Amino acid sequence: VARFDFSWKDATYHQETLDNLRKAAQNVKKLCPIMLDTVGPEIQVHNSTGGAIELIGGNHVTITPDLSKAPSADILPIKFGDLAKVVKKGDTLFIGQYLFTGSETTSLWLEVTETSGAEVICYVKNTATLSGPIFTLHVSQVHISMPTLSEYDKQVISTWGLQNSVDIISLSHTRSSEDVRELRAFLKSHDLQDTQIYAKVENAEGLEHFDEILQEADGIIISRGDLGIDLPPERVFMSQKTGIHKCNMAGKSVIITRVVDSMIDNLRPTRAEATDVANAVLDGTDGILLGAETLRGQYPVDAVRTVGRICAEAETVYNQSLHFKKVARHVGEPMAHEESVASSAVRSAMKVKAAAIVVFTFSGRAARCSILHKIST
Repeated sequence: VARFDFSWKDATYHQETLDNLRKAAQNVKKLCPIMLDTVGPEIQVHNSTGGAIELIGGNHVTITPDLSKAPSADILPIKFGDLAKVVKKGDTLFIGQYLFTGSETTSLWLEVTETSGAEVICYVKNTATLSGPIFTLHVSQVHISMPTLSEYDKQVISTWGLQNSVDIISLSHTRSSEDVRELRAFLKSHDLQDTQIYAKVENAEGLEHFDEILQEADGIIISRGDLGIDLPPERVFMSQKTGIHKCNMAGKSVIITRVVDSMIDNLRPTRAEATDVANAVLDGTDGILLGAETLRGQYPVDAVRTVGRICAEAETVYNQSLHFKKVARHVGEPMAHEESVASSAVRSAMKVKAAAIVVFTFSGRAARCSILHKIST
């Protein structure tokens, strides 16, 4: 799957990339589904000068919605007017470059000390240098009163998305099942009813409503980058494992992000990263989403190749029979007709070591029931 992230660049840039991708897919005779990633309620810090801004730990900086003010070590303009209304003293803010890893010298941690009108005064907790035109601001465990599906997202979907018949929409910052239903209705109104919706869960609010989101979405993307900012580090792993398990039991695809950040600058992943990828596969994840590794990394092809090899190796030791038993217990008896047929087909395929299962289906339900049992070939 190729993801086109509209938080980065415009439709013209992405169209050129897509045209190149389609030519490449024809050359190698492979299919490659297209995923459109929405922007959603993302707060952006605008550096109109484009120059480097160094902030020193121990100092204070003012966050302002006034975009006419020049950015400096004392003031940072943002594209959101209500920040002062939703934060309070002691809240943690994080500012980082797009697709931050958290380890860059461009990652800035702030603590709110007071608000003054529409402005927020913060204590700078670490020294960092902001360089580039746009950074993202994240507020830990605070509801941001911006729509999940923005007007910009609607415009992109109804033009670029429709023209290119995108296969999947990645709905960024999904916070409730209503977000998914709203997008579903919008897609239907633009003759894109066959486009699948993958809800990207990336904050505590999305985790709180995970079950209802899973019920409405076609798949889930567990966005570990933002979750790692919103949650304490010791809680991230359990959120990932629980989310993967719930998706497995629902028979819906689950994807995780941010796995080999070190490959942005290095040819090989760390041992911890390689183990992380393998364990995610053993936990039951269906896909790995690469971001910064392929957007700005020095070794994008090696990153894809390396992660692919780790996944393939992990799949050879995946406990298929244990998963089958877990699903059987979860589904219970009596099974629906489609589930019974799918279960029997998967069991037979496992015993004869079949290379594939071919499913003839009108609604797609029989195929989804087969996927629920995670046949390994």
